[in-house]
Amino acid sequence: MKNTTIRRREFLGASLGLSVAGAAAALAAGSASGAAEKPAATGGWEDNEVIQESRQVALDILKPSQKDLEHGLELHANSVVFDSYGFAPRAAVDGDAIRQAAEAGASAIELKDMREDMSMTRYAIDPAERAEFVQAWEASGVTCIFQNAGEEGQDPMRLIKRLARFTYATDMMRDFMPKAVTPDDIEAAANEKRHCLYFTGNGAPLRQHWVSVEDELRYVRIFFQLGIRMMHLTYQRRNMIGDGCGETSDAGLSDFGRAAVAEMNRVGMIVDVAHSGWQTSLDGAKASQKPMVASHSTCAALYKHIRSKPDEVIRAIVDTGGLVGICCVPAYLGGTGDIAALLDHIDYVAKKFGIGHVAIGTDVAYASRNSATENKKIPPRSPQRKEFRSLWPDDAFTLSPDVHPKARQSLAWTNWPLFTVGLVQRGYSDQDIQKILAGNMLRVARTALA
Repeated sequence: MKNTTIRRREFLGASLGLSVAGAAAALAAGSASGAAEKPAATGGWEDNEVIQESRQVALDILKPSQKDLEHGLELHANSVVFDSYGFAPRAAVDGDAIRQAAEAGASAIELKDMREDMSMTRYAIDPAERAEFVQAWEASGVTCIFQNAGEEGQDPMRLIKRLARFTYATDMMRDFMPKAVTPDDIEAAANEKRHCLYFTGNGAPLRQHWVSVEDELRYVRIFFQLGIRMMHLTYQRRNMIGDGCGETSDAGLSDFGRAAVAEMNRVGMIVDVAHSGWQTSLDGAKASQKPMVASHSTCAALYKHIRSKPDEVIRAIVDTGGLVGICCVPAYLGGTGDIAALLDHIDYVAKKFGIGHVAIGTDVAYASRNSATENKKIPPRSPQRKEFRSLWPDDAFTLSPDVHPKARQSLAWTNWPLFTVGLVQRGYSDQDIQKILAGNMLRVARTALA
């Protein structure tokens, strides 16, 4: 648990007569007291209308009792919280700078790089973006994000760009959000009332020279040395390791893929099959000698989607000692697609496969309120072809009459405290909730490094 002193009596007294949302804000403000010095921000998250509206949407769905609300919020504030796959809050871009680059003839690739770089680093240098960044972290109560720090693909130069951006961000904001390289660093951040990032890459770095299996895989260790602690075997499409979830053939893991799993096991890299096809995921679990994960996925038994995992695959992952992180993407959750659907998927894994094998990997991010203003400054681009990584079947989820109209808002990254409240409502013990919030992912991370 976090070494945080909650002014419980003050909170309970102050919350009398407050709305549910007001009580949530009061507790969050109290739990932040005595925290380590943070970058200057203009106002707290309680004054952020985007965060508050999303919180109220989730509360209207959950309808917790005052007792469950208070207990869940306090438990969340006193727990290590580890997002098993996600994104740090995103900054608004500098619209004027991008417009000037576009007018000067910058290529589409250059402009895309500028956008990504700014969204992932601008909070480190711009006071307004830093304020948004800090507010989102404080509202979430998250200790650590297993941060997507590698652009989807296998080219080492492509992968290293995003890794460089988050290395820069954690270097520049080390007093607030340093880089974690071991699970102990994550727990230390919680005790020091800070936040941190633990890095994952969205692909295994392959040079495509194919001199030998060993030569082709040697960059796995190099990226581990640079701080990457988890890697996707595949993304949506097929690569030399195996088939991604968007391939209709689902041919499974290749012989080279089995060598890749062995190398990841050897160097201490967690194998992630969140975006792999079902057969590839199953083959990967059978090949792995250490706990393997689907860091941000869902349960096919509740809603069949290419990003979900059927029971057979979940069982194979669990048999490695691994886990399934349930994501916050409505289209993958099915049903109402809201915070209640998220809890349904957590329930399913916990009750069928064991409380020690489920986590929450949100796969969503808070976006700065300044984004709309800055984006309006950027001239429109000509139509773009669909990116290769995004070539996957359309789904009918958004056409379903069961979808909650504000599903996405209810699953906002800043609503993490209400995920905990929802687990309290469903009868989980404090100890089991803390396993879901962080304990399970910390165990897998420690075993990978052992």
